[in-house]
Amino acid sequence: MTKTTTEKPSRRRFLAAAAAGGVATVAMPNVSNAQTVNWKFQSTWPAKDIFHEFAADFVTRVNDMSGGRLKIELLGSGAVVPAFQMQDAVNAGILDGGHGVCAYWYGKNKAFSLFGTPPAFGWDAHSFLAWMNYGGGYALYNELVRDVLKLNLVGFLSGPMPCQPLGWFKKELKAADDLKGLKYRTVGLAADLKREMGAAVTILAGGEIVPALERGVIDGAEFNNPSSDSLLGFQDVSKVYMLQSWHQSAESFELIFNKGKFDALPNELKAIIKFSAESASSDMLWKATDRYSKDFEALKAKGVNIIQTPDAILDAQLAAWDKVIDKLSAENPFFKKVIESQKAWVKRTMAYETANTPPYQKAFQHFFKA
Repeated sequence: MTKTTTEKPSRRRFLAAAAAGGVATVAMPNVSNAQTVNWKFQSTWPAKDIFHEFAADFVTRVNDMSGGRLKIELLGSGAVVPAFQMQDAVNAGILDGGHGVCAYWYGKNKAFSLFGTPPAFGWDAHSFLAWMNYGGGYALYNELVRDVLKLNLVGFLSGPMPCQPLGWFKKELKAADDLKGLKYRTVGLAADLKREMGAAVTILAGGEIVPALERGVIDGAEFNNPSSDSLLGFQDVSKVYMLQSWHQSAESFELIFNKGKFDALPNELKAIIKFSAESASSDMLWKATDRYSKDFEALKAKGVNIIQTPDAILDAQLAAWDKVIDKLSAENPFFKKVIESQKAWVKRTMAYETANTPPYQKAFQHFFKA
């Protein structure tokens, strides 16, 4: 009688099989293999502006990290629609996405500007973006976009901007009364602020400002920073450049996408867009620190008169903010809801910042006698 035995797998054969399974797992990651998606993405900035370059930096990240499965083509302002019509074009699917600022859409609901040019509560753009991500800002942004305005959009805020200058003028402003009757360009809630201070505000896209200033259509204007301002040619039509202002002290860019097209993407491509926006946000800050300071020095070398805005004007701006906030909060319950969230965030976070952070200007003056 022959004894039947069952062969047991050896330890060596077991490890070999396990190794083979491990290799298979690494070689076949859990990602989709869909065909390439091609999107058209328009900025609201002239192609020569550093803001358009920031948009390109975001696009490059998405294209590189997606491995060619999502290809975004960047277009300059006006390539498909004018700057102020970009949101409507993305909403309708004429464009797949776009790069701009929330302040451009405040004509639809003034609360939109709270996500672009919020009041000067004592915070900066870094704290503002922290509120967006950890203070409930995105929940409120999505409520405005999807529930209040019924827009077919997905948005990400990216890129902390420095405090913006009071602007370029034909002559120096020395008191708050100098703004009364002044024909001045700005956007968003800053328009309400300057009107409260007596200015005659005109809202213009970036490429239209310098020609209007040159023709005398406006007496003064702000755009954003030394790099953008010099590329637009402000120094060619004005030599009075006034820095420091409370009208736009915490702002960032907005990246928007058609919601239907965004939702149709596989999850890993959605993640690449989100994380590219966050990565580009940090890189923008580093690049701006370098470029803005260089272009600031170049403006001084070209004979531009750099003037610090007087405290009297800064104080009048804060008083005007009180009135604008009270008025719009009474008219718009959602506006009030966002304001209350922002104030709660700033009250808590800036209490710590104020207690913890020494006056950097004092150290700068000590070492550089500036």
